[in-house]
Amino acid sequence: MYASTTTPTHNSASSRSRPTWQRSSNHKPNHRASRSLSLKASSSKQEGDDFESFLFDWQSKLCDKLTRLDGSTTNNEGFCDDVWEREDGAFGRTKVFSGGDLFEKAACNVSVIRGTLTETRAKTMSSRGRKGINPKGGQKYNACALSLVWHPRSPHVPTFRADIRRFAVEPDSRAAMTKKEETNAWYGGGMDLTPYYLNEEDARYFHGKCREICDEYQTRESVEKFGEHSLYRKYKQFCDEYFYIPARLEHRGVGGLFFDDVATSAEANAASVAPSDAKAFTKAVALSWLDIWEPIATRNRSLPITEKETIWHHQRRGRYLEFNLLYDRGVKFGLDGVTPDRFESIMVSAPPRIRWDYKANPSEGSKEARLLEVLREPVDWIE
Repeated sequence: MYASTTTPTHNSASSRSRPTWQRSSNHKPNHRASRSLSLKASSSKQEGDDFESFLFDWQSKLCDKLTRLDGSTTNNEGFCDDVWEREDGAFGRTKVFSGGDLFEKAACNVSVIRGTLTETRAKTMSSRGRKGINPKGGQKYNACALSLVWHPRSPHVPTFRADIRRFAVEPDSRAAMTKKEETNAWYGGGMDLTPYYLNEEDARYFHGKCREICDEYQTRESVEKFGEHSLYRKYKQFCDEYFYIPARLEHRGVGGLFFDDVATSAEANAASVAPSDAKAFTKAVALSWLDIWEPIATRNRSLPITEKETIWHHQRRGRYLEFNLLYDRGVKFGLDGVTPDRFESIMVSAPPRIRWDYKANPSEGSKEARLLEVLREPVDWIE
């Protein structure tokens, strides 16, 4: 079923505009909250935490670039800016762009959460091989992340999802975390592509760029031990395994990169394939996002669209939401005990319009059927 009752045409300007009641208040800048966020970002820099500062800086620059890329004739307000802060010290900023020419919806979140590890969570983290975690809990932690999703208006432009994150704990001595003690930090992130109509050239290009980044940060010792491109192959496999919908026997898209629990300690990473510098690699992944995706969007954004393609587009978006609600660890974690004021940020990755049609199976030999063939069996896009 549709979230709305009408199906807009590709060239309908009125269909791209958000209703008046959705615009005004959300787009008024919260100057007090913005000043508070600036002070916190400055504090992070003073404490030597350049990663937190990087997240907020790159979020702002990305959203400016996306506004220019959209070139909207219908959304003159750009991204709405929702700065938030909780009594427990958590804070962040959610930025959302809606109703553009290229982007039907684009969202970009930064969140910083601080707290104390419970025994249950500490045991889980310790069991995953995170050295420096006391299984009894009690250590203070800092978790920060930048996540985004871009839902294009055209079914010929793939949805793009990406994130980077860091989880750091203070030493078990309870001393304050400093830059020298950042060995008790782990990085994660990645990017993946969800097409609605398969363009094999785009998929090969996307994975080629992913491999280039991984190759740049794979050490010579790792190449000798595990082989060329083994860092890319590892994170591609993780991505294929993670973005899978068991109930449908389908992968969500054509994959990309997914990495987690990458320690800052070279010693901790020596036994497996890992980047030479966890923080630098994580930043490099983030800085590549738009450079990689923009050529794909530019090549396909002006292709003509039929009503059949729009219907298929929205049906496949239904799969996207199914994965988020049923399987995505971040969404499930966020919804566990979420307060009403932050629910919108947790669900911001949801597509703006979707539909579920009973047994909507494409005809054999169609372009739609070709996409499903690839989603049911991951492809090695580059040799």
